[in-house]
Amino acid sequence: MQEFYGEQVSICGTVAQIVFQNKENGYAVLRVLTDAEEEVTATGCIPNVGVGEELVLTGQWTTHPSYGDQFAAELFERSLPTTVRGIADYLASGLIRGVGPKLAAKIAGRFGEDAFDVLADTPERLTEIRGITPQKAEAIGRQFQEQGEIRMLMDFLTEHGLPLSLTASLYKRMGADAVEALHENPYLLCDEYYNVDFKIADGLAGQLGLPRTSPERVDAGLLYTLTFNLGNGHTFIPVEKLVAATCGLLADEEGFDQEGVEQGLIRLEEAGQLVREHICGRDAVYLRQMHEAESYLAETLGRMAAHSYTYDFDVDELLAALEAGSELEYAPLQREAIATAAKNGLVILTGGPGTGKTTTVRGMLHVFEALGLTIQLAAPTGRAAKRLSELCGMEARTIHRLLEAGYGAGGRLAFQRSATNPLDCDVVILDEVSMVDIALMQALVEALPHGARLVLVGDADQLPPVGPGNFLRDLIASGKVPTTHLTEIFRQAQQSDIVMNAHAINEGHEPHASAKDGDFFIMKKADPAAVIQTVAELCRERLPRYYGFNPSQIQVLAPAKRQGAGTYALNRMLQEALNPPAEGKAEKRFGDTVFRQGDRVMQVRNNYDILWEREDGKEAGSGMFNGDVGEILQIFPAQECLLIRFDDKMATYTFDMLGELELAYAMTVHKAQGSEFDAVIVALSSGVSRRLLTRNILYTAITRARRLLVLVGSSDVIAYMVQNNTKGRRYSALRARLAAEGEEGR
Repeated sequence: MQEFYGEQVSICGTVAQIVFQNKENGYAVLRVLTDAEEEVTATGCIPNVGVGEELVLTGQWTTHPSYGDQFAAELFERSLPTTVRGIADYLASGLIRGVGPKLAAKIAGRFGEDAFDVLADTPERLTEIRGITPQKAEAIGRQFQEQGEIRMLMDFLTEHGLPLSLTASLYKRMGADAVEALHENPYLLCDEYYNVDFKIADGLAGQLGLPRTSPERVDAGLLYTLTFNLGNGHTFIPVEKLVAATCGLLADEEGFDQEGVEQGLIRLEEAGQLVREHICGRDAVYLRQMHEAESYLAETLGRMAAHSYTYDFDVDELLAALEAGSELEYAPLQREAIATAAKNGLVILTGGPGTGKTTTVRGMLHVFEALGLTIQLAAPTGRAAKRLSELCGMEARTIHRLLEAGYGAGGRLAFQRSATNPLDCDVVILDEVSMVDIALMQALVEALPHGARLVLVGDADQLPPVGPGNFLRDLIASGKVPTTHLTEIFRQAQQSDIVMNAHAINEGHEPHASAKDGDFFIMKKADPAAVIQTVAELCRERLPRYYGFNPSQIQVLAPAKRQGAGTYALNRMLQEALNPPAEGKAEKRFGDTVFRQGDRVMQVRNNYDILWEREDGKEAGSGMFNGDVGEILQIFPAQECLLIRFDDKMATYTFDMLGELELAYAMTVHKAQGSEFDAVIVALSSGVSRRLLTRNILYTAITRARRLLVLVGSSDVIAYMVQNNTKGRRYSALRARLAAEGEEGR
């Protein structure tokens, strides 16, 4: 073979053994029995390969320093085995559940070279084999057919350089039609369900010969630009900015014709996918669902805010009686907020740390219960819901769980609770409202029963939602919703430097470190590497030694993921410091990340199919949500799965689901919003985009800490963040619509 080293050659053979297979990217190491009866090692991207398959591999011979001669395949063609032995080996390879070596041999022996035709076309004939019921025959045939369809899809993705991780989502939504659908419109990959960058879909379109000026490409560019900007918080884009951005997206060295984009706007508006409206002094372009959400919320919330309730007794007297029956005395603003909630259909309670929001909510609960009203508590994230439950002494659920989220047609998010199946309650109290975008708020408001009340609780100075809109601030700024802003910092809270520094930062003053026995410290480190090293030492040694914190009680936060001392670099260092590799400690590499037994991990997207069970076995359910944090308890390499504990819920993840997890020793401030931790370390270094170095990011980070807060970073960065009160502009018309609703209602 030496004379062929470095040359492009082809070999033909049958897969005799699968030495290694990465289901994430399709890479495999195979033992192949060539047509010349020589067994060779072949490597390359050959997804979903099975023993017994016949391959034609094109590539080069190489020499591995440890494993010797190998054939590095760059291209492959494959076909199912044609011999009885090959068919038996293939069926026994584990690709079809319930078919082991013995049954595989019986199927191959009974039907010979026609076995695959039987499985594909007449699987009911499998009942000719003793022990196979009609139900099992149907299941085996269905799995064989699905395997063929999946193989075809994976081969298509591999041929065009697309991520194999798309296979499951494409097949789930479109089944056997996936390849044909991609040929017809490669830009369907830009749908948020697949989350593929436009440039990748555009590259596929070019390979398939779609013209650069085609209507499909232009329309996809417009929709992608609008969808992408939902992540920047915009519910609409001014038409001139949308056209310019789309031209930039579609342009090559020749640029792109603006008139073609404007024609695309007309097409999409006529098709009902876009809505164009003059509002807030702008010629605004919306995705249809965003326009519906904003318009619906303005109309419905305006009506709720104008609704008031009267009683045969004085609510203030009821509150005084409840107050007299306890040792608690409400401050005037707290008493006002509770009375307002009892008398109005929609109210807002806002305030910073230490101003008594929780006490006020408890007071509302007492009054609502005295009025005989049924109450639901909710929050945007699991950790926020758990905290609300602990503070109020009654169950709180995430909005998704409250609305019974799941998958609808086409794999899209759907809620069981809606206008036609409303919630069974009289009042919903929603905490951490600043995190909620308008799409999720629309779903919640639609599910409220007729006449139900809504109490919105949050801190308007915290970060806006990751999704579209600026819901809480828009409602407050409209002046149409009864709002109580708690401002008094109570005496007990004044003893906390965390609370006092948070308020100081919010007012534009730099924080001051505590005395030795305090709860707020600043460690000045300018270089990102020094920041990361110091954070690791604090987590591993100093805070456990001097304050008695277990590392699981410490959460590291940073403004950015990859810039400066961002979460990616911090997580790598913290994993090595807190959970290093050890003999007997299983681990699994996925992409650039090694997941290890004992790691702290975070679910980074909503997945309503993940099954979980309480540790005590008394309850089971499904669904894990963006921001849920857990610990890897066990990794099972042979079963290709791992077990994760999220609080008291045990969930099993297969290896192909690892793309939904990230290490969570460090997380961004955005991800931490709505959560509280005993000890928080905030890493603030140079090298981070200035748009992430803002006052409200620093304020939000500090207010995540219960007992201890440590800032590690540059004095210049801290000072800059305090002074930078810039709040990124969000194109939203909810405030204007609410104001208009109020005027029309007069």
